[in-house]
Amino acid sequence: MKLAHEKSVLAIALATCFVAEVQGYITVPFEDKFVNGEVTVDIEKVTYRLLLDTGSSNTWVGAGKHFAPGPNSKDTGKTVSITYGSGSMSGKEFLDDVTLGSATIRGQSIGVASSSNGFNDVDGVLGLGRTELTKGTVSGEDIIPTVTDNLFSQGTISENIASIAGGEICFGGVNPEKFKGDITYAPITSTSPASQFWGIDAAFTYGSSRTSLLASTAGIIDHSATLTLLASGSYSDFLKLTGATQDQTTGLPVMDSCDELEPIFFQIGAVTFEVPVGLYRWPADQNSQIGGDANKCYLAVGDIGTPSGEGLDFVLGYNTMKHFTVVFDTGNQRVGIANAA
Repeated sequence: MKLAHEKSVLAIALATCFVAEVQGYITVPFEDKFVNGEVTVDIEKVTYRLLLDTGSSNTWVGAGKHFAPGPNSKDTGKTVSITYGSGSMSGKEFLDDVTLGSATIRGQSIGVASSSNGFNDVDGVLGLGRTELTKGTVSGEDIIPTVTDNLFSQGTISENIASIAGGEICFGGVNPEKFKGDITYAPITSTSPASQFWGIDAAFTYGSSRTSLLASTAGIIDHSATLTLLASGSYSDFLKLTGATQDQTTGLPVMDSCDELEPIFFQIGAVTFEVPVGLYRWPADQNSQIGGDANKCYLAVGDIGTPSGEGLDFVLGYNTMKHFTVVFDTGNQRVGIANAA
């Protein structure tokens, strides 16, 4: 598979992505909550805290703060139902004006939850996944334009792109101040079900010996997943290579010390990215938050729960990918990754 390994022409051309200086690009900050990112949006002058999610595509509210309709709110009479890996929501569809940073999207489809589970700490979800993931989520509709789609179609941004890096989302381009070196682009994988998501083909190895964990295979990038997940056999190999065991209390790999750990590497085409130990170990000062032992070493790697070869062999989750620049390019149906600046 030939991948485009190149410095983004867009990134070279831009001095910055900030809307104040470059028309057609906007940045929206998000808060790093350690296990995920939270984005603030305004709907009808009410502020909501939404989960940053690149693994789903609908935007909705009502999990925490209740939705307050305003003069621009339109109840379409249609129902919304979304099932997640560890949660769900159901409710009604509204069309409303949604403000992200300095930009307002007119007539954005939003779900208003009448019931939800798995979203106790946020008001809902900002879905930045591929548009295809909205298929069948709203009654009487095929697919629903995402917030990125509408920012592009309404002329607010010049490219149908969202990039995430360093605590901000850049809609319409890539902030060159947020990455170093080249952006490596990979086409959306043809392997299902990873192909429905921001799915790419990649290989994984461990340590200086580059011992194989996964040969080149399909997986996804999902900022709503806290951990990096591996197919069951590869996860077992990871435990053996590190000497970790599965902790029954936290569900994470655990060991007495992190001193002997080595980096994980993932390879896209001919380009290899390093995930240093510090990016996949659970911070010791957070051990108590998960019910762990303060003196133990826990790893933010998990079992995806299915064997390799079923079309989704890895998930690169938030705790890893927040340390990279990731480009979600709808217009060119590809994902770009670069090392953070």
